[in-house]
Amino acid sequence: MGMPFELNTMIVTKGLEERVSGNLFTLTKAGYRLYPLDIPLEVRKTKDSDPNGTGIIKKVELENEQTVIVYELISLNSTN
Repeated sequence: MGMPFELNTMIVTKGLEERVSGNLFTLTKAGYRLYPLDIPLEVRKTKDSDPNGTGIIKKVELENEQTVIVYELISLNSTN
């Protein structure tokens, strides 16, 4: 029996990210997802929105049919 698994190359928050401290955030996603570690990735609110910034994933945890990532926001795109 297989399990569903998804490979992601950008961080899509849908506004559900939580600040841990400073520029460090956690995000919990449903299902099992694999993300590249220590590589800059676009951070977006939705899959089709413009990038909000760039983040580097520091930690990925797969448990109980969900994925928890810890990422550091290294740059923020501003409209100002």
